[in-house]
Amino acid sequence: MSNRRDVTHLTDISKGLAEADGSFKRKPSSFRATIEKGGKHEPEKDRYHLYVAYSCPWATRTLIVRKIKGLEDFIGVTVVSPRLGENGWAFANVDPYPGADVDPLYGAEYIKDIYLRAQPDYEGRFTVPVLWDKKTETIVNNESSEIIRIFNTAFNELLPSDKAAIDLYPEEHRPEIDEVNEWVYDTVNNGVYKAGFATVQNAYEAAVIALFDSLDRLEEILTGKDYLVGNRLTEADVRLFVTIVRFDPVYVGHFKCNLRTIRDGYPAIHLWLRKLYWNNDAFSSTCKFDYIKTSYYWQKNVNPNRIVPVGPIPNILPL
Repeated sequence: MSNRRDVTHLTDISKGLAEADGSFKRKPSSFRATIEKGGKHEPEKDRYHLYVAYSCPWATRTLIVRKIKGLEDFIGVTVVSPRLGENGWAFANVDPYPGADVDPLYGAEYIKDIYLRAQPDYEGRFTVPVLWDKKTETIVNNESSEIIRIFNTAFNELLPSDKAAIDLYPEEHRPEIDEVNEWVYDTVNNGVYKAGFATVQNAYEAAVIALFDSLDRLEEILTGKDYLVGNRLTEADVRLFVTIVRFDPVYVGHFKCNLRTIRDGYPAIHLWLRKLYWNNDAFSSTCKFDYIKTSYYWQKNVNPNRIVPVGPIPNILPL
């Protein structure tokens, strides 16, 4: 099933993501509902479905929290192909790739078909993650920062007590988490994209300098610590991890974020990264390096010949 409306002006990233001044500005997500008792979308087992790409850091946030909270039996997952083309993210029936899936709900060909099923006149970007309600047949939310908070609390009454007790956004640490999230998002999570998708030198340099200033700041925060906030795992760690784990394999080369690598330039960040990856399966099992590298280096607007680099070897160092 594929919607035949031509939306390539929204799906084809080779047609340009930069603003007129050559800078990259991410558009806000469009679907911003939540899951709550008494609301349109109530917490129920097997009612919701998550569409993701392993390459996408925003989507991987949701996979990590889904696993931490023990929601695997509550929320199904479908993985798209990493090779983002002119029609956007494709399912395996269109672009077979190891680990990619066929859409089990509608036999859709592309993620755009899921969006257009929910809203036929949709004019935003066709991004992942997508949290889908199978009962109402619509998108609940496509903003990863909100989906991970939905997963953190919405299903607690249905979960075993040990999983319900896990809180990645504890009330006593929320002001500090919010403060860290704000500058990390702007200069690090989105900062690598600002550098990589810039089309003029001054926009690139402004982004990359701000990025490394923030990495220096994070190095100070994480020196002697295992977590960013409150000496416990929080969403702040999840949100930062997905960028840092991609940094040396992708962002250093592909996005020209090459003042320093994480493994050679930031010992505290590097140790924090490896502890999360090697000690917590929610982080390592959702990180597929071949998929990640294939997807990023498939972006013809940045890498016209789609050559995928061999290194770094290994993708992540042992503890």
